[in-house]
Amino acid sequence: MAANTLSNIMPKILAKGLLALRERCVLPGLVNMDYGNEAAQKGTTIDVPISTAIAVAAVTPSNVFEAPGGATPDLVQISLDKWYKNTPFHLTDKELTEVDRNRDFMPMQVSEAVRGIANQVNQDIFATYTDVGNLANEDAATFAVSHIVEARKLLNMGGCPNDNRAFVINHEAEATLLGTADFSAANTNADGGQARREGDIGRKYGFNWWADDDCPLHTGGTAINGASECAADTAIGSRTLSVTHDGSESIKAGDSFTIAGDSTYYAATANASLVAGDVTISISPALKVAVTAAGAAAITWHPNVASDTGRVGLAFHRDAFALATRPLMASATDLAMGSNMMSMTDPVSGLSLRLEVQRQYKQTTWEFDILYGTKCVRPEYACKVYTSAS
Repeated sequence: MAANTLSNIMPKILAKGLLALRERCVLPGLVNMDYGNEAAQKGTTIDVPISTAIAVAAVTPSNVFEAPGGATPDLVQISLDKWYKNTPFHLTDKELTEVDRNRDFMPMQVSEAVRGIANQVNQDIFATYTDVGNLANEDAATFAVSHIVEARKLLNMGGCPNDNRAFVINHEAEATLLGTADFSAANTNADGGQARREGDIGRKYGFNWWADDDCPLHTGGTAINGASECAADTAIGSRTLSVTHDGSESIKAGDSFTIAGDSTYYAATANASLVAGDVTISISPALKVAVTAAGAAAITWHPNVASDTGRVGLAFHRDAFALATRPLMASATDLAMGSNMMSMTDPVSGLSLRLEVQRQYKQTTWEFDILYGTKCVRPEYACKVYTSAS
């Protein structure tokens, strides 16, 4: 195929790929992606500033100007460490001609190629749930409206803004809610029965509702078996905690817990093994209340059933999670080898895709790839909800 023909068709294929990606990805449209669009390579990091609280003081008139406060925003780094591509696909000359003539034509291979990429992006954002400590219910088999109210309460207590809140659940949980009067009865809903007519929950309890079967399945550890305590004095702001346990049990990334004297829900962010001794675990969010008496602060693990399994839904504000994506740079070697490459950023979703076209023996291959990174940057702005048992 002539190079000038490819140059005409590549932008159209790339735009159709971005459109398919936008339509198939739920979470990228709900999380914060305001981190620029400079071209980058795998391994690049992005600094995300996180605001800190500023104290209020009484005004005392004086002839001396008061020194400004020394508050410095926290920084969370997002690593662009996820680089994925689809298996190369082929387009017939007939399909390429149709793409060139008909702007509404979407080749089946393009849609299928993007499907896997969209699922991967979605799943990688969901995977950051392990940094979320807040938990609205402890039994996946009893998902109910009361847990939605509890999630809202925990977000409010964490200082989460009221706007841009979303609730993402799996389709089984959505079916459960659509079967309740609180969500479907026309005479008790401001939407006039939209959920009953369209099967669309819309906005309820201050959340915009979405259903997505990429909700992760969490299997908790066995730390509930026995007693855990903080094993060392720990200052506010620490992201690690020394724990002692009276036996050998397990902690799984995403397990939530509370500490005596502190109402905050924390999460263990990595798997760990508890033994009859001291073990240091990574936690999220950073410690809110100092542990000042080693051995005196008991730890309560949630859920309260060992190895409990449940599908995790998320109630969150858009600033709880960050997705950073960058258009990939084409190296001089790639271009010298005869590859045709083009990158494009979707103005709606903010997602960036690159399209590479290579001529092989008697055939032309097409391949999308994407570079991005994900992070839970404000865990107090999110809450886990077990929506179903599997």
